[in-house]
Amino acid sequence: MVLLFTVIILAIAFDFVNGFHDAANSISTVVVTKVLTPVQAVLWASFFNFVAFFYAKYITHGFKVADTIAKAVNKDAFSGEDLLYVVLAGIIAAIIWNLFTWWRGIPSSSSHTLIGGFAGAAIALGGFSVIHSTVIVTIVLFIFLAPLIGFVASIVITLITMHIIKRGNPMKIEKWFRRMQLVSSAWLSLQHGLNDSPKVMGIICVALIAFNKSVDPASIPHWLQLEEVNGVHDWVPFACFAAIAIGTMSGGWKIIKTMGNKITKIQQVEGFCAQTAGSITLTLTEHFGIPVSTSHVITGSIMGVGSVKRLSAVRWGITIDMLWAWILTIPVSALLAMGIFWTIRLIN
Repeated sequence: MVLLFTVIILAIAFDFVNGFHDAANSISTVVVTKVLTPVQAVLWASFFNFVAFFYAKYITHGFKVADTIAKAVNKDAFSGEDLLYVVLAGIIAAIIWNLFTWWRGIPSSSSHTLIGGFAGAAIALGGFSVIHSTVIVTIVLFIFLAPLIGFVASIVITLITMHIIKRGNPMKIEKWFRRMQLVSSAWLSLQHGLNDSPKVMGIICVALIAFNKSVDPASIPHWLQLEEVNGVHDWVPFACFAAIAIGTMSGGWKIIKTMGNKITKIQQVEGFCAQTAGSITLTLTEHFGIPVSTSHVITGSIMGVGSVKRLSAVRWGITIDMLWAWILTIPVSALLAMGIFWTIRLIN
């Protein structure tokens, strides 16, 4: 029981770290374009991060991304206790890498950090055969596809928007798009919550399933009983969505600087287009249960609006540096988790 609660507490802590690490995703453009102050922006984003729980429960009726994460590793290949240690090592590795990238101001992927840690710890115990390769390959492909979709979508939306407003009054346009940015930011924050919170849900579900395998079912309280992700009790998603919302309120100012200023300079109209493109991309991937990085998506969207002005408006050197961080996240997290798992095994 102690091991299970340790895993749950660390998983929720990771969701909190995810919140302030990824706060820049949905608020960088509204802060840089001065639609909201930083404090107003994080409160706005955190509110919609949490509202996403009710949206998933009562409107979409499910957490597809959580189910995908839980299927990344063959749970039947391990005993219940071994699987708990795998999850523990994966979460510790993910928290360490997330904190490091936050400290360095790198908009890396919390999603891929978590997946890399979980897979790496599993490989350390059972080898590559315990990994569901189709799930992992799909996730890896979307490291590149998600920002590309955001990039293309933002170009299309920007071109359409610019055509519509080309004869409008500049003062009215600015006033209108300041309001529209609030809508697009809310949508992006909602999708951020829907996409990121279920990832930790999936990990907690794996831990609960492992715990149920390792002890007598008759001795387990009802609220800890679980056989499959779809039967998860409400306290798990509620805690995950609340943790990411509270984390978002803590901000992520270093990454906001990278996302909002260093990639390209943006105005209100461009901020709206980038957020809308990012929201559409996240809505599609969440619908198909594909865990993607909100950081990757919004970065691709910001690059898209910048390239519409001119290709030189995008600081490609910065984006190449970020691309390397994206590529390295899964293998580095996996190696780190392997080391942590072996260390835990030596201690125990």
